[in-house]
Amino acid sequence: MPALLICRIALGFSWIYQGAVPKIVCQSSGESELLGHVIPLRWICTAITWMGAGEIVFGLILLFAIWNWVYWLNIAALAGLTLFVLLFEPYMFNLPFNPLTLNVSLIALSIVALLELKKMKTEETL
Repeated sequence: MPALLICRIALGFSWIYQGAVPKIVCQSSGESELLGHVIPLRWICTAITWMGAGEIVFGLILLFAIWNWVYWLNIAALAGLTLFVLLFEPYMFNLPFNPLTLNVSLIALSIVALLELKKMKTEETL
């Protein structure tokens, strides 16, 4: 159970921080560059704000999640985001604390959370 709690806190914090700081508090130019590949420039600031709000909500859900689907959704979202960055801004993979190292780590935490949930359910049936 402590491992699941650590995973939930780390995942929730990551999504809340990534939604709040580079998207709402100080809109990062990197976010604008990435979105510029898929939406018109005039909507980018609004889209970034809404994405940030969505990430904060998802982070809050992860803080309390005891459902497998939330962690599977997290894995899918992170894999999709990694591919998106790889396609449109591959130079970012050369930067320190790049999307690959961050997202692989968060995917690993999701896998640990899934294993812990499975273990909990197995113990409940005994």
